[in-house]
Amino acid sequence: MLSATYSAGILGIDGFPVTVECNQRSNLSGFELVGLPDLAVKEAKERVITACQNSGYPFPYSRITVNLAPADRKKEGSAFDAAILTAILHGAGIIRRDVSLEKKCIVGELSLSGELRGVRGILCMCVAAKENGFTEFFAPAENAAEAAAVEGITVYAVPNMRALVRHFNGENLLEPVVCDRAAFHEATGRYPADFIDVRGQRMAKRAMEIAAAGGHNILLIGPPGTGKSMLAKRLPSILPPLTFAEAIETTKVHSVAGVLPEGVSLLSVRPFRSPHHTMSTASLVGGGANPQPGEVSLADNGVLFLDELPEFPKQVTDALRQPLEDRVVTITRANGRVTFPCSFMLVGAMNPCRCGFFGHPTHPCTCRPDDVKRYISRISGPMLDRMDIQIELPSLSYEEISEHDPTAEPSEVIRARVTAAREFASRRMQNSEKKVFCNAQLDTASIHAFCKLEDGAGELLRTAYDRMGLSARGYDRTLRVARTIADLDASELIRAQHIAEAIQLRSLDRKYWG
Repeated sequence: MLSATYSAGILGIDGFPVTVECNQRSNLSGFELVGLPDLAVKEAKERVITACQNSGYPFPYSRITVNLAPADRKKEGSAFDAAILTAILHGAGIIRRDVSLEKKCIVGELSLSGELRGVRGILCMCVAAKENGFTEFFAPAENAAEAAAVEGITVYAVPNMRALVRHFNGENLLEPVVCDRAAFHEATGRYPADFIDVRGQRMAKRAMEIAAAGGHNILLIGPPGTGKSMLAKRLPSILPPLTFAEAIETTKVHSVAGVLPEGVSLLSVRPFRSPHHTMSTASLVGGGANPQPGEVSLADNGVLFLDELPEFPKQVTDALRQPLEDRVVTITRANGRVTFPCSFMLVGAMNPCRCGFFGHPTHPCTCRPDDVKRYISRISGPMLDRMDIQIELPSLSYEEISEHDPTAEPSEVIRARVTAAREFASRRMQNSEKKVFCNAQLDTASIHAFCKLEDGAGELLRTAYDRMGLSARGYDRTLRVARTIADLDASELIRAQHIAEAIQLRSLDRKYWG
C-alpha cells in the first residue's frame, strides 16, 4: 500500500517542501528510510515506532520503505517525524484511506510518548508551504503561534499524534491558530531603554539621530565612562518601528539559529546584538559544516554593536567589509550554498588608547606614543572608511552628571523626527529602479540622482575633499550623511550647513589616524 504526506525542510533561512512517500508490503518485516537523510533523520525510525505504540496504535507488521523526496537534497533535523508516522498510519488504514492529505504540510519532532516537540525554523517552513500551494500547516503547539504569522495558510497546533489522527478522521477537529497583528503593532515601540536617561553628550545624541535617520554606521570614541555603550544600547529605541515584513525576515533568522526567546512567536522590536571581542570570524558572519547565521544576520534590520572595537581580531573586523556593502552573506560549502540577510547598522565603540585617557584634560595617559599609534592602527583603513559617522565623546562635568537637563528628549520624540526624515527620503526614492530603504544604501548612481548641491555646498565639499584627502568611498559617504541631514531639515537641496556638519562628523580619522 502506497501513501504520501508532505513536510518541509530548511536550507539557510529558506524552507523547501518534502514529499514523504511510504510503501508497505505485507508478509515481510522491516523499516527503511531513504532520500539522503542525515543522522537525526535516520534516528526517526526508533522515535516513530515507539511513539506509534505509546499513542495506542499498533505499528504495522510489514516491510516499510519511506522515501523523502526530492532524494538529491540533504534532509536535516527531526522535523519529518510526524509526517513519516502520519504516512505509515494512513497506509495502514488507521487514518482513513479516503482522507486526502494533499495540500497539508505536517512538521514536528516526535517524543517517545507521541507528543509533538517544537523544531527550529518553523516560520521558514510555513512560508515555503504557502509558496508551494499548501493550504493547511500542522505544527507542534510550541511553534504554532510562530507559524500563524504567515498569511494565506491555515495553521493548526498539534499537541500529539492522537489529536492529529482524530482530526484527520473527523472525530475531533483542531482549532486554527490566528496571529494577533494588533498585539504586534502595539509592541513595536516598546523598548526598555530611553534616550532621556543619557546625561550631556548633545553632539553624540545628534550624531546618533543622524545615523538612525539614514541607517549610517557610526564610530564612538572616548575615554571610559562617557556613555558610549549607553548610547549604543538606546539606538534601536529611535529607529522607525519594525514593519511586519521586517519582523518576518528577522524572526526567520532567529528561528533557524534557535535563539528565538521563549514565549515569543514574532519579534516586535529591532534586534540589538553585542558580541564579545573574543568571537571568531565564523560566529560573526556565519558558517559551520551545516551553515548557521552569524551575529551580522542575527542583527538583520537592527543594530550590531562592537564594543572595544580595536580588541577584536583584525581578520574578524575585516570580515565585515563585504556584508556592510552587500547586506547579504553567502556561505559556500561542498553540499551547497546558503545566503543569509544582514541589513544592519554597525556601531563601534573604542577608547582612544589602551589605557583610555589619551587627550584627556585631567587624567594623564600612561601610554607611549608608539603604543597609542599601534592601538589605533588595529582598525584598518578600509574598515574605518565604512564608518559614515565618527564622533568623539568628551568626559562629562559634574554639573552634566548631577543636574537635570531640561532640553533632554525622550526616544519617542527623536524617533518621530527620524521616521519623518525616512519618509521624506522614501518619497524621493519611490520611483527609483533599485529598492532602497535609507540613504546609507544609496549607490553611486543614486547619489548623483538624489544628492543635489547648492553652489556654496559644492565648493565646500571640494575644499574638504582636497584638504582631508578623502577617498572616493569617503566622498560618497560624506554626501550620504549630508543627504540625511538635509532630510531631517525637510530640504530637497543639500546646503552648505549640511555639508559642513557631515564633514565635521567624519573628521576624527585625521586626528587619530593622521
